[in-house]
Amino acid sequence: MRRYRPMLITLLIVGAGLLGAEAKTYDIRRSGAIGDGVTVNTGAIQKAIDSCAATGGTVYVPQGIYLTGTLVLKSNVTLHIAAGATLLGHTSPSAYPYQDPGIPFYGGDWAKQALIFCKGQENVAIEGRGTIDGQGSAFVTTTLKKPDRYRNRPYLLWFAGCKDVSVTGVHLRNSAFWMQHYLGCERVRIDGVDIWNHSNKNNDMIDIDGCRNVMISNVTGDSDDDGITIKSSSPGVSEFITITNCILSSHCNAIKFGTESTGGFRNITISNCVVRPSAQTKTIYGRPAGIAGLALEMVDGGIMENVAISNLVIEGPEVPIFIRLGNRARKYVETAAVPGPGQLRDLRISNVVARGSSNIGCSITGIKSARVERISLSDITVESAGGGTRADFRPLSDEKEDSYPEATMFGKLPAYGFYISHAEEVHLSGIRLTTKTTDARPAVYWSDTRGFSLTGLSVPAGSSTSGPVVAVRESTGGFLSQGGLPAKFLDVDKTSKGIRTGQ
Repeated sequence: MRRYRPMLITLLIVGAGLLGAEAKTYDIRRSGAIGDGVTVNTGAIQKAIDSCAATGGTVYVPQGIYLTGTLVLKSNVTLHIAAGATLLGHTSPSAYPYQDPGIPFYGGDWAKQALIFCKGQENVAIEGRGTIDGQGSAFVTTTLKKPDRYRNRPYLLWFAGCKDVSVTGVHLRNSAFWMQHYLGCERVRIDGVDIWNHSNKNNDMIDIDGCRNVMISNVTGDSDDDGITIKSSSPGVSEFITITNCILSSHCNAIKFGTESTGGFRNITISNCVVRPSAQTKTIYGRPAGIAGLALEMVDGGIMENVAISNLVIEGPEVPIFIRLGNRARKYVETAAVPGPGQLRDLRISNVVARGSSNIGCSITGIKSARVERISLSDITVESAGGGTRADFRPLSDEKEDSYPEATMFGKLPAYGFYISHAEEVHLSGIRLTTKTTDARPAVYWSDTRGFSLTGLSVPAGSSTSGPVVAVRESTGGFLSQGGLPAKFLDVDKTSKGIRTGQ
């Protein structure tokens, strides 16, 4: 037995060391914080964070209302906001010093402030059932001039260049700008968060920007501007991202990629989400029921590839699905090269049910110099308003190659269901389209598309007039299944070649 004693002593010493380094809890009241909603607690709360960073552990925010300016979160600190507790953002811009995120990005010249800021840290978390309220309506914008209209409006949460970030359970309210901006981070988890953001312009819900290994789940959110938004406002690619089990409302786009796309997006899945009309009827931007349920946009170069989206219910937005490759070609910083057209390819969208959409129609569009490629839509049901006329069944007069991308950008499309243009290998199957009133446009319109197919199209009786169900213009190598559609279901122009039909 004696020969084992040195090892036993060593284990006891190591164990004692670990116990001595055990993470601690720092109650902000012990640092002098007062939760009366009036006392400014910035210094007291920051003192608790700094003390906690020395040992690792939890900064505890108990019941009460704690007025504060910018707080800087640090490595190995968990900010726990208890039920009944509120971190209340100060209403003076001077309470939010300018921050340098260390990553050049589009917007970096004016978006410099945040209520909670974290740069280059690891193992950081915000948790609890309490509330963080930015009092965003107090930050009044007095000009429409860019970029001045964006200045001195802080984010609620801003993480830049961080690793192992967790935001769970909390209620986030009333940001002056975007609610959350995660810039160039790795291993981010956002789970069970409840969001309300209808207090100012640019009130996005969540912005994931050039991040890797991100999991977003169980979010309930309602925002005036875009909802869950995947961005790439720097050369960093947003990749390895999952979004699931969320209930989202937005006056703009509930789930969006873009508009900034400098690095791009790849290897992303979205599943089991519900989009519903906002509980806030008054809009700052957008439209009361939303502009788009799903908007995938590439306009500043970059690449979008390997994206799988399934099991969505979309109620309310004017356009359920909008996919756009354009060429705005905006530089992410002034010294950068002008980006060329990006690439958009390998998208799979399945099992979508949409109702309450307008008469605009869904679209999948590239540009003449850059086609969208290898896109599959299957088992899609869309109920739209109808009311389109024969005059709407026409080529687009302006394809707006360099315009800001928006699902409403073309007005009423030549098809009430899907308009596909400047594309290659786009395949639609199991598409069911209905309209509340008759519509004289085709259900599907193919323009300048190569190697495409349409199978299992269902257009119930009474949903449209006696015009063609499918139109093909300047396209080649397509297969169209008649499958129960009228004998004269197809309208193909003379410039289209190799169009086959069958059952």
